[in-house]
Amino acid sequence: MNRTRYFLLCLLVLGLLAVVPQKSGAAPAVEPALAPVDYRFGVIESYENPAQANSLGAAWTRVRFQWAETQAGGPGTWSASVSDGQINGEIAAGRTVVGLLIGIPDWAREGHLPRGLHLPHTDPNNTWANFVREAVGRYNGRINHWIIWNEPDVNDPNAPGHTWDGSVQDFFQLQRTAYLAAKEVNPNAVIHLSAFTYFWNPNYIYEFLDVVVADPAAADNNYYFDALTAHLYFQPDSIYNIIQQFYGAVGSRGIPWKPVWLVETNAPPIDDPAWPVSNFTFRVSQQEQAAFIPQVFAVGLAAGAQRIAIYKMQDTADDVAANPEPFGLLRMDGSRRPAFTTYQVAVQYLAGMRGVKREHWGHWGQIRLDQGAHATTVLFSRLPAPQTVEVVAEADTAVLVDMWGSRQTISASDGVFTVELPGAICAQTAGDFCMIGGPVFYLVQSLDGASVPAPPPASGPPAVDDPPAATATVDPDAPTAMPETPSTAEPTAEPTETASPEPTFTPKATVTRRPTQTPTATASPTAVPTDTSPPPTATELSTAVPATEVAALPPTPDPAQEVIVEAAESGGNGSLVLLGVAGLLVLGVGGWWWNGRRQT
Repeated sequence: MNRTRYFLLCLLVLGLLAVVPQKSGAAPAVEPALAPVDYRFGVIESYENPAQANSLGAAWTRVRFQWAETQAGGPGTWSASVSDGQINGEIAAGRTVVGLLIGIPDWAREGHLPRGLHLPHTDPNNTWANFVREAVGRYNGRINHWIIWNEPDVNDPNAPGHTWDGSVQDFFQLQRTAYLAAKEVNPNAVIHLSAFTYFWNPNYIYEFLDVVVADPAAADNNYYFDALTAHLYFQPDSIYNIIQQFYGAVGSRGIPWKPVWLVETNAPPIDDPAWPVSNFTFRVSQQEQAAFIPQVFAVGLAAGAQRIAIYKMQDTADDVAANPEPFGLLRMDGSRRPAFTTYQVAVQYLAGMRGVKREHWGHWGQIRLDQGAHATTVLFSRLPAPQTVEVVAEADTAVLVDMWGSRQTISASDGVFTVELPGAICAQTAGDFCMIGGPVFYLVQSLDGASVPAPPPASGPPAVDDPPAATATVDPDAPTAMPETPSTAEPTAEPTETASPEPTFTPKATVTRRPTQTPTATASPTAVPTDTSPPPTATELSTAVPATEVAALPPTPDPAQEVIVEAAESGGNGSLVLLGVAGLLVLGVGGWWWNGRRQT
């Protein structure tokens, strides 16, 4: 082939490359990782898929240290199920790691309790004190938050989640020993009271606190805990009330204010084809789980929760045996449930909260967050019927964002913004309302006259968790009686609107679902919801969004997150095409030069 013909062939190839769209093939788009968005929002077991946890924007996680596994070979051994490399990876990603200490190995067991538990914590024969001291000292500086045990209020010995056979007095000794031993090796450690589920035994927290305040040395030792922990699932209404009740329980015993962390929450779906559920606790669709995530974040903040985490990051093989329902934001194969996306969007628009108030809780939920230069109002219907809501305007225009991240600019009229809220799916009711509300919307208003900013920047955690700036009130005389079980019937009539914007409802019963706890289901519906429709696309809302706003949007892939991007529509893949073209040009010119040289 002569040089002229070879050169013309190269030009023809390059011309075809210029006009034929280049596809990325089967490779999914690479989603940029988000830094932890706000220290308040976490996900449990993020180390199961740290790359996806980075994309989620989660800021903290929990690691379980099961004593029977960690020191199975005796007090001189240490083999944690989560490696140092995994823990270091979490820290490097910017996530705070919280440790959970639980369990008794056979060599340290004495009846139902750790051997020597009632000895002073300084006694070398107190095996529990030795274990706590070893764990807290080993991870000092890497793990500074420690939760002592898990759900001791699960009082049914036949329940898989049952972990504690001792008395309330025995558990107080477990907590006191752990607190004193931990503070010896890490004075800066934050020691959490074990998570309570409330519904197994609503009186447990009061009984425990009565034992605490009876100890003459309790006040001098911060009552042996720095924070409370809650595991509450399924019902935003109950979650709000119970968090308030926990604050009220502490105050009613004369104990100074302590923060409450909602360490586990979720509403696992039953209609995912990857894990269909027939023996379920409550009817929850994937779309309802997606709506639950921003609802529980907003409601939890309004109730005063200092931090909130979703249980959990990803389904694992062990979960199938332990759980009747899937809790992961990721399926076992790593694909994303719709709730993954609504988590991403929620943490972006709820970040930077300085104050929060639940303004309305009747036919719809309305929670306002003060974020400094702007304010975000979280809105969702609590009934199957759509709701028309008017929000007081603090600016001429606002940005309305749906729970999938699609945005539109709206204008105020007569001093209000009018928002049309879709009705809830309402697969399960709780009293007169839907257990989980409808799709969530964020109304973002600028308070300084400037354009509505991008999602607020991440706010770092305070050195010590301060009392909430929220205006929510605490009832020190909160009820301790077991509430009634929620109805499974569809609403037959519109409930009466509550006259007061502050809640007056009694908490509705729910069941805490855990990988180690499967209480008997209380709901027996006749059908499983089949709503697996994808979230609405951006084109289903007004697209009049300024370019500066679009650039700041969090990622909004479809529920399965199996997005294939055309190279011609992707900046990253377009760069690869240009590199490929340049490479072919070099090869073409080089070949032409070499071919000509070979013929001379």
